[in-house]
Amino acid sequence: MTTWFVTGASQGIGLELVRQLLRRGDEVVAATRSVPRLAGALGSEFSDRLLPLELDLGDEQAVAAAIRTGTDRFGAIDTVVNNAGYGYLGAVEEATDADVRQMFEVQIFGVWNVLRAVLPGMRAAGRGHIINISSILGLTAFPGWGLYCAAKYALEGLSGSLAAEVAGFGIRVTVIEPGYTRTNFLRPSSLGRPAATAAGYEAIREMTEAHLAMPGTQLGDTVKVAAAIIEVAASERAPLHQLLGSDSYGLARSSLEALASDVEAGRERAFGTDVAR
Repeated sequence: MTTWFVTGASQGIGLELVRQLLRRGDEVVAATRSVPRLAGALGSEFSDRLLPLELDLGDEQAVAAAIRTGTDRFGAIDTVVNNAGYGYLGAVEEATDADVRQMFEVQIFGVWNVLRAVLPGMRAAGRGHIINISSILGLTAFPGWGLYCAAKYALEGLSGSLAAEVAGFGIRVTVIEPGYTRTNFLRPSSLGRPAATAAGYEAIREMTEAHLAMPGTQLGDTVKVAAAIIEVAASERAPLHQLLGSDSYGLARSSLEALASDVEAGRERAFGTDVAR
């Protein structure tokens, strides 16, 4: 039996992950902004192996208390899934200071709060697995997604450094990069937009409307995505990066090819900035 700490647990990938973990017989500390919503979504699958906690991930002390509560209840936290997040569609110039701070509060500061709280116990135990849910937009970038990409790129960098730091303690780190998945992520309740728009960004307005019409047509299957995360966690050779979705794979390959092209095109100038020998 494995004990999991899952954030963003009351909808989307987080909810499906909690559901599958409980069916497996695992123990789950489920962090959510609404315990009643989680209970309603799980229905009869609500279990005594589930510890639901209403939690603001931006509150460092509350997060530390949640980890202590989960450890007291189940003995240890084996696997953490930092899943909480939301989207934002708007031009870079349209995002307000409050928009930017709120995005990073959830996607980065919240993750950092969880990591600071859970890593001491994992180091002491000599084992553990941190799974951070990023996005294909942590490896590439689209116009209109600048704020979201900024947060996911930050999560990718954080995860890479963390993986190198904790490998010697027996702790693994994996970043999950899904493509478009059939969740509520692209519905108005989970998609932030600028309060005021700037002239000239009609293409972004059109793209926003197209994305709002997308739910139900995405390639990614939420059930399969959650199952894949569990499979990665169970693997003895879990990768640092795991793409999910054929669209994610295709976009990642294109991004790598574009980066390789820029690297080689700029080779002579790169070498030309070395100190003369």
